[in-house]
Amino acid sequence: MNGITARRGVRQFVKFGIVGASGLIVNFIIAHVLQRTTDLSGFSDFAIGFMTGGVSNYALNRIWTFRSQRNPLIEGLQFLVVSGIALLIGKGVFMVADLYRFHHFTMTWFAATVCGIFVNFFLNKYWTFKHTN
Repeated sequence: MNGITARRGVRQFVKFGIVGASGLIVNFIIAHVLQRTTDLSGFSDFAIGFMTGGVSNYALNRIWTFRSQRNPLIEGLQFLVVSGIALLIGKGVFMVADLYRFHHFTMTWFAATVCGIFVNFFLNKYWTFKHTN
């Protein structure tokens, strides 16, 4: 490897993105099934899908992206806190969509998800998995 791909942070971000894509698929499916089959709010559908995808993301990021050997309970709690922060950002996106009476679930879901990606990566890299850097 040379150039930008030789940088560990860039490789981790790419791996984080691959892991995130798998969680994104889980999130998308769960959220959209709930949105079509329940009377929950759009944000509730998003939150359940988001947290479900987050469980698989934690395991894969721990093992593959950051190769952590630290206590999984401590890391899991930290990862959960980071996910909660990203979820609050998603809540903000849903609130703005409601404020402007924008009711397209998939587009709001997508915007909320994208807004949380960078926060999720950087907080997990520099807090949850900082010992692996």
